[in-house]
Amino acid sequence: MLSRQLVEHRGDNLLDVVLLVPEVVEQRFQGGVDDLELGCRKVEPERDFAWLDQVIGHLKHRKVYIWPRLSNCVSGSNLRRCAYAGEVRRSLFTIALGAAIAVLAVPVAASAGTAPTPAAASLPPPPAAAPVPTGALMVLLDQHRGQIASAARAAVDASISRLGAKPTGRSVPEIGLITVRAPAGVSAAALAAELRAIPGVASVQPERRYVPRAVPNDPGYNTVDPNEGAPYQWYLTDEGFPKAWDVSTGTNALVGVIDSGIDATHPDLAPKLAVAPIDQQLFNSTGPAGTDQVGHGTHVASLACAATNNGIGIAGAGDNCKLVIEKTDFTDSSIAASIVDATNRHVGAINMSFGPDPSAAPAAAPESEVRALGYAAQHKVVLVAAAADSPVTEQGDPANVLQPAGTGSNIASGIGLDVTAAQFGAQHATFAGVGSEISLAAYGAFNPNSSSLVPCMGQPIGILGAYPSTVTQLEEPPDPAACRVPLGGSTNYATVAGTSMAAPQVAAVGAMMRALNPYASLTDLLEIIKRTAQRPAGTGWSSDNGWGILNAGAALDATRRLDRLAPVSRISAPRVTTQQTLLLRWSGHDQRHAPLLTSGIAYYLVFDRVNGGRTHRMARTTHHTLKFRTRPGDRYMFWTVAVDKAGNHEAKPVRVQTRVPR
Repeated sequence: MLSRQLVEHRGDNLLDVVLLVPEVVEQRFQGGVDDLELGCRKVEPERDFAWLDQVIGHLKHRKVYIWPRLSNCVSGSNLRRCAYAGEVRRSLFTIALGAAIAVLAVPVAASAGTAPTPAAASLPPPPAAAPVPTGALMVLLDQHRGQIASAARAAVDASISRLGAKPTGRSVPEIGLITVRAPAGVSAAALAAELRAIPGVASVQPERRYVPRAVPNDPGYNTVDPNEGAPYQWYLTDEGFPKAWDVSTGTNALVGVIDSGIDATHPDLAPKLAVAPIDQQLFNSTGPAGTDQVGHGTHVASLACAATNNGIGIAGAGDNCKLVIEKTDFTDSSIAASIVDATNRHVGAINMSFGPDPSAAPAAAPESEVRALGYAAQHKVVLVAAAADSPVTEQGDPANVLQPAGTGSNIASGIGLDVTAAQFGAQHATFAGVGSEISLAAYGAFNPNSSSLVPCMGQPIGILGAYPSTVTQLEEPPDPAACRVPLGGSTNYATVAGTSMAAPQVAAVGAMMRALNPYASLTDLLEIIKRTAQRPAGTGWSSDNGWGILNAGAALDATRRLDRLAPVSRISAPRVTTQQTLLLRWSGHDQRHAPLLTSGIAYYLVFDRVNGGRTHRMARTTHHTLKFRTRPGDRYMFWTVAVDKAGNHEAKPVRVQTRVPR
């Protein structure tokens, strides 16, 4: 629906698109407009239609109806395509709007001296809302080898107190973050200048507020599924999750979700909470951490770890994985605190389906976020962020911190994964981010490219997930992003499309991999996810889907086969001998941690040291014995280093000593 704000702010030369229904057609609707529904809700004449009278009051002989999705049909060709004969649902019967409905372009009278907008011209976009800063300042202390000196912290705390700054937001000691607000009468800029002059302060930055990654806003968001009959969770099969579950059921996998909260009472989510949801909100709290007024966090969390094989609802990608929910207000300090807290709770992966306000000018990631992400990466957490929900090359942070610009095509680069969205048929989703910051894709939509005038009509095109029982912001008209789907007698499920839905599937895989193979490095896991992704044969990285579409089964299988556990060996020799020829014997094996597969020992390195002198490598061999000539009066030390076929060297070889009397 075109809103009042669009009429008020677009100014002159406005072109509004309406559906005009002749009186003769209206008479067919026995109850009038009060008996009509738009997008699963009752029409409200005063809210939906009455305000247009001031714009086209001269059309007294017709009733004016405007459909919610037409605000997105901005070109002349799109108007004709989008405004096809649709359906209006009544409580008694459905009447198809056919030739009786005309699509008219109504030029609004312009102010003096200006010409009306041509009918074929595009509607100008609404003015971008200026980002609203929190007013807080983030103070980062100097680090030395990753540590914050306690003396420096105390000195800075004292100086901040002397300046009258008030603690606010979240302070995160692990990364040296202190969040403060200027006292009354002092501007944030003036306080920032004072703070930067304090010894021990590395940087001072104004705090920003993030927003959850938006869902697609193109005209075809709510469309009829062109492939009716496909299972709701078709994406799990297409991404190889059944094969992944054959390798690991996700037991001990822990996924951190930083988002708008969760409906902690949902039957598909309540048993999956590792701890009670953590409240990281300080500004504009929307409610307790175990609630979700937006709907975004609940949906995202369920895609990662909804209860599986419980006979109800949906299956989570991570099977038996558990959740650590960090409910954020999307401010910088809240995000940093959430990342560090989830890391300290030993999560294997963190999902971040949010980014900068799309109306804000591009800006570098705050140092607090960079430090927090680095802290998590140092703890081998698989970090996953959603790419932008528009086909742009700048994905914004935290995505561009995990996979910086220009690094996507380097499989070994990055501290995390920037995930864009694919749609049914292994195609790149037209609404999703592209370019050199993309790591890989996962399914985030069915087919967002067709158009429908009525939201949530026809077979949904988004990804199905759990949803709160209460009405949420994502369902608000005129353009709801979430469409509820009755499932097993429950309406607490919905389809939503976006990169936000793609990312948690990757996060679930990352957590499963970390739990399956604790010996793998973070680089190992990131490279496996990229290397095993599905892409056309003989190709590599591309600017749309990165390294390809997630292949959970291949990623888990490769993780199981990744041998990062060193072999062990033991050599035997007598403590005292008078023999001139000594037969050294050893044995060894490649350590196994079920269900991981071992590569097997490739060879042994045999060493000796005589009378405490230099180390000498005697042999590299696949055998288990070696003859050694001794000399009376010498003291010997012998040891072996086993090397497996994956290249792992025995870390702590067992040493034995032999003495030959004179």
